[in-house]
Amino acid sequence: MAVKTFASIYVGSSELILKIYEISGKKNFRELDRISKSVELGKDTYRKGALDTKVLSEVCEILKDFKKKMKEYQATDYRAFATSAIREASNQELALDFIKRNTGIVVKVLSNSEQRYMIFKGMVARYDAFHQVVSKNTAFVDVGAGSIQISLFDKNNLIVTENIHIGAIRVRDYLSMVGSKSGRMDQVISEYVDSDIATFRNIYLNDKEIKNILMVGEAADTIKSFIPEIKDRESISREQFEKMYRKLAKMTPQDLSDKYGIPYERATLVLPTVIIYTSFLNNCKAEEVYVPNVDLCDGIMAGYMDEGSRVCFDHNFEDDIVASAQNLNKRYHCNRAHTDKVMEFALKLFDSFKKIHELGKKERLLLQISAILHECGNYINLHDGAQNSYFIVANSEIIGLTHKERMEVANIIKYNLYYLPSQTEISKTLEGADFIVIAKLAAILRIANVLDKSHTQKIDDISVTVTDDKMLIYVSTYEDISLESGLFEARADFFEQVYGIRPVLRQKRSV
Repeated sequence: MAVKTFASIYVGSSELILKIYEISGKKNFRELDRISKSVELGKDTYRKGALDTKVLSEVCEILKDFKKKMKEYQATDYRAFATSAIREASNQELALDFIKRNTGIVVKVLSNSEQRYMIFKGMVARYDAFHQVVSKNTAFVDVGAGSIQISLFDKNNLIVTENIHIGAIRVRDYLSMVGSKSGRMDQVISEYVDSDIATFRNIYLNDKEIKNILMVGEAADTIKSFIPEIKDRESISREQFEKMYRKLAKMTPQDLSDKYGIPYERATLVLPTVIIYTSFLNNCKAEEVYVPNVDLCDGIMAGYMDEGSRVCFDHNFEDDIVASAQNLNKRYHCNRAHTDKVMEFALKLFDSFKKIHELGKKERLLLQISAILHECGNYINLHDGAQNSYFIVANSEIIGLTHKERMEVANIIKYNLYYLPSQTEISKTLEGADFIVIAKLAAILRIANVLDKSHTQKIDDISVTVTDDKMLIYVSTYEDISLESGLFEARADFFEQVYGIRPVLRQKRSV
């Protein structure tokens, strides 16, 4: 069995991490080495909006050392990813080019949803107790330097994921002056953090009793060193966590650095991070806190194995993406019976002429999500539902989708009803989305949507036959479908423009 050595590099907001793995067979891997270096990469971004050459040079020196270590282990492949510190920098492209020119390492930037999705994959790949833990209502809480991602699981199913724009570096830097004046930094931070987490609780947790918290993030491993009880079982009780918090609140960053041997800059993030977790504990009343040995590097490794079908996961990640979309569907009070029927019809149409549209599995998923969310904007007002839906999707977290893919879904929904201009006319608003994918999937969604225009599910089922120049859509129903038939032709015109074949509606009576 072929064995290869793989390196994953995480360019974080407060540290850079290199992990070396040995991969052999499906889901057979082991960690060979781990190196981490502290660097305040996020400080410039969060304070000034751009990255300074000095800190980028420091990053490059660390990456050069990582490169030597990769050569030492004879790593045959690597992936390097950055998160919010580079993602939110106004000079992002220049920074990435600077790193590549000076180190030869290509660093890619993860969107927020990609970052959390990748950590989620790492959790499934590396944490054996994952499914046992999330069998109860569980909050997956990732405290980063720039933001918090909270994902809720109910009986192994992902039901919601939300990003809150507060993180350890943001909190520390924004409130350090206020805290020093008041003399109680911990109280000031608690008040600042509680307001946002209480808002999250009021929106999402009113009818949910969270039993467990899965703690991940840049400072999670550091927190472990303060909790002797966690060494043997990867979890502690709520009371043990609160005891740790009271102890840390009395210590300065220098005290933490001296006593526990952690770099000073990282020590300054400990209290803000612990306070954020404590606030969430207080707002959800969880009983147990789990701190598994999983980080983004593990997610990078899991993603690498997944992209080449090198691993057989015992978890369907696509279901989580769909669940995230269904949660938005519920939040905006969509007509579930209608969106489910449109989704059913859209996927049947997609599957019926694959040789013509030449789209793949990912595009099929984008069509499915578009069908689920195509009416979410009606919650705001019925006058401009498609445009409202576009803005909701474009600005919402759908875990597992890249920014490009999310923008494709938003535009598919928008042009489900709107006239689709030429690529030249709308190129500036696409934000990297693929115009052809949008046109092809919007054409399918228009047909699927009109088949349930009455929102009463008159049509039980459809079957499709494709000829050289026609797509014959046979609908099973005994009801009057004059509304659907009358509106069908206009949708068929656009479909024919895109694919060169004409959809034709045929009714067959249900028994």
